[in-house]
Amino acid sequence: MAKAYLSIENLSVTFTKGATRSEVLTGVDLKIDKGEFVSIIGHSGCGKSTLLNVVAGLVPVTTGAVILDRQEVNAPGPDRAVVFQNHSLLPWLSVRENVSLAVDKVFGGAKSAAERKDWVLHNLELVKMTHALDKRPSEISGGMKQRVGIARALSMEPKVLLLDEPFGALDALTRAHLQDSVMEIHSALKNTVLMITHDVDEATLLSDRIVMMTNGPRACVGQVLDVPLERPRDRLAVAEHPTYVHARAAVIEFLYARRAA
Repeated sequence: MAKAYLSIENLSVTFTKGATRSEVLTGVDLKIDKGEFVSIIGHSGCGKSTLLNVVAGLVPVTTGAVILDRQEVNAPGPDRAVVFQNHSLLPWLSVRENVSLAVDKVFGGAKSAAERKDWVLHNLELVKMTHALDKRPSEISGGMKQRVGIARALSMEPKVLLLDEPFGALDALTRAHLQDSVMEIHSALKNTVLMITHDVDEATLLSDRIVMMTNGPRACVGQVLDVPLERPRDRLAVAEHPTYVHARAAVIEFLYARRAA
């Protein structure tokens, strides 16, 4: 049997502060194939962001392991790029310079200056931001900042793109445009994506599978739902598709059952 590209194996995370121990995650098992788009959804406090941070190497495991492309994850690295809800751009650098910073760090010894410059432009083209190359973050909208953050993440050529509620702070229309852009990029690059979200429609529209977490503390994977909709997906066309309607209803039912519990 072939090994999963990203494997989360019997993962538990416990935070300790003085004599107080807080078990956040327990016994989490999840296998993700190369090129899959997987969303994690659940109520606040279920450890979604903790799980993403463990995969990113920002939070250590207590027991279990995360294996990416047959290598154990135990520290941050450019093979896992994170896009947070807050864009995290450096305010004193331009759009071009924010992406260049990542490219120079990762490819400083592998690409020439000219190649790195072209690579920066290529990734900004992917997110439709070449018109604002020399603008600073304060001069562009929230949606544009997130596009630059996604470009910066993609420019590192990560094995896994980690999205931590990347559209959560945006208005509905901007959010929809960015969701469409992420779908286009995923279709073009066939990259592996793990996304945290609170939004049922977003998870159903974007994902190949939706991982539903039980309530915290000691949260684990409660259910995994396949979303077998063909790609590319058009939000208006799939909204009435029986598969979409069924998947959306299943996630809502799970979340409401957990809230009642």
